[in-house]
Amino acid sequence: MAIFENESIVRGGFWPKMARVFAHLPFADQLLAAYECAFDPQTPLKAKGLLLAALAYFVLPFDVIPDFILGLGFTDDAAVLFGAFNVIRIHIKPAHFERARKTLADLRAGDGRETGA
Repeated sequence: MAIFENESIVRGGFWPKMARVFAHLPFADQLLAAYECAFDPQTPLKAKGLLLAALAYFVLPFDVIPDFILGLGFTDDAAVLFGAFNVIRIHIKPAHFERARKTLADLRAGDGRETGA
């Protein structure tokens, strides 16, 4: 089933990629909130599935616009994420954004989850 494949992709690749690129992402807080929501046991399965698909798109190395293209590389990732956000926004809670802000502060301080812990 696609949701389990996407979950595996996200669990294996999200934190290493996030640690490499978070400083270049103006939407890092939304990306982290989506991650928090996707792995929250309270989030309905359909919302998790959509978020995991969007997060897997961020993690996977192939994109419509390659990530290494300065200024444009993450625009397709942002579009996919914001599309998912608009569909499931009622499931992304203030607590998800709070954890996202804390994690982003930790990453900026060098105390992040680079190992996926």
